[in-house]
Amino acid sequence: MAEIIRMPRLSDTMEEGNIVAWLKKEGDKVKAGDVLAEVETDKATMELESFFDGVLLYIGVPSGPVVVDGIIAIIGKEGEEFKHLLGESKVAQDEKKPAGPPEIKIPQQASSVETPAEVVTIITKVEESPAIMETSNRVKASPLAKNLAADAGLPINQIQGSGDQGRIIKKDVENFLANKPQIQAAPVQQSQQYVAPASAFAYGDVPVTQMRKTIARRLGESKFTAPHFYLTVEINMDNAVDARTAINVSAPVKISYNDFVIKASAAALRKHPPINSSWFGDKITYHKDINIGVAVAVEEGLLVPVINHADFKSMSQINQEVKELAGKAKTKKLTPQEMQGNTFTISNLGMFDIEEFTAIINPPDACILAVGSIIKKPIVKNDQIVIGNMMKVTLSCDHRVVDGATAAQFLQTLKSMLENPVLMIV
Repeated sequence: MAEIIRMPRLSDTMEEGNIVAWLKKEGDKVKAGDVLAEVETDKATMELESFFDGVLLYIGVPSGPVVVDGIIAIIGKEGEEFKHLLGESKVAQDEKKPAGPPEIKIPQQASSVETPAEVVTIITKVEESPAIMETSNRVKASPLAKNLAADAGLPINQIQGSGDQGRIIKKDVENFLANKPQIQAAPVQQSQQYVAPASAFAYGDVPVTQMRKTIARRLGESKFTAPHFYLTVEINMDNAVDARTAINVSAPVKISYNDFVIKASAAALRKHPPINSSWFGDKITYHKDINIGVAVAVEEGLLVPVINHADFKSMSQINQEVKELAGKAKTKKLTPQEMQGNTFTISNLGMFDIEEFTAIINPPDACILAVGSIIKKPIVKNDQIVIGNMMKVTLSCDHRVVDGATAAQFLQTLKSMLENPVLMIV
């Protein structure tokens, strides 16, 4: 019996997936575990694997967006009738227009077909172009293979492909890197015409990725649905600076100021549960667990991996976990589970010398903390003007859940803990 392949829901926020490239074509034989296509989601690009043995009878969408659960392919026996699965009004296979994806309708007849969970593997980089042909010398290569080669500085046309019709796949690039052959640079052509220096930046119109679409939608909903208000406090980080210096002298794990902020925020959230909450329309959920999202900038936008149970972890544990998750975020290896369950978020731009900013709340959190840089400046201490290490933080709050006095009390506790780090271990 022919089996329908549908667009899987690969993350909790995914509403549609974008077909980047098909690695099989209609009429090809496939086995369970073969990669059928590369699908871009709101979080990453993934390889869609087949669960069935058979022949790829039908490709519903050559490229472009498909809603979750939309029909994208059918696998069955060679010559098997499958059109009844698409409904009486479905366009016949030989009448499809390759110039653009056809409209996908899911009829009632297809509802009786059991759809197994599709297996996916996270790829390391989002590929925005749907093309599968390398423009240089028309070399066939998957988007993932092209990205891996580009990251390693390898000419794609020097790699021998082992895929269908000599197509270069991920394994070929990895094998090529493992062997480490010497690559001769191409001779420079002499010309009197000025040639602009090469740049990786793409000027002009660029298709919006699924990640950027999701960022735009979720933050737009947050900003224009949740009534934001903002509270800023300035914190004397002198004791935190001394504590960090003392810890890093002998500790095997070097602690960052961001680790102090995460640990102090977690401890303060435990003392102020209303901040660790979410608005769900007809109810407010006050979370028992303290799971802190840490905003990480990546090439395509912003990802927020989550430090679960942050109040129970030491700063060295937090440091190691943040480094691991941030590394995964930058290489698109984060799993959906590592980006879910946040109850509070921290966005730190201090490393960019940003003194103060406001952040948009990261749903479903009720608050987000924006952290600026530590700046040496004159302050009054014991009626004397001295130089202090000062840091500003701004708390963005959803007024439907959190009131001003509640937020101010949280900031007072956070300020007290960062100014007296020993309180974090009490």
